[in-house]
Amino acid sequence: MNRSELINSLSEETAFSKKDVTRVLDSLIRIIERTLRKGDKVSITGFGTYWVSRRPARKGINPATKERINLPEVSVPRFKPGKHLRELIRSS
Repeated sequence: MNRSELINSLSEETAFSKKDVTRVLDSLIRIIERTLRKGDKVSITGFGTYWVSRRPARKGINPATKERINLPEVSVPRFKPGKHLRELIRSS
C-alpha cells in the first residue's frame, strides 16, 4: 500500500475528506520525525515503537575497487512491532 492508497482507505473508513486525511497524515509523520530527531521514542500501544539506533563507525570494503574504507557512525530509524500487531500478522 502506498501513500495515496492509504489516504483513500482512511478517507473511506472514516468518512473524512481526502484533504483532511492528508493533513492529519502529514502532521503525524512530521511529529514522528521531530520526536525521533530529538532522540525520543514514539510508542503506539498495540502497534509498535519507533526509535533511533546508532551504528558505530566501522571499516568496510568498496565492492567495486576492493579498497578498504572507513564508514562513519550513523543514526538509523528502527521499528519494533507491538504485541497486537505481531499476533495479528502471525495468525494470518
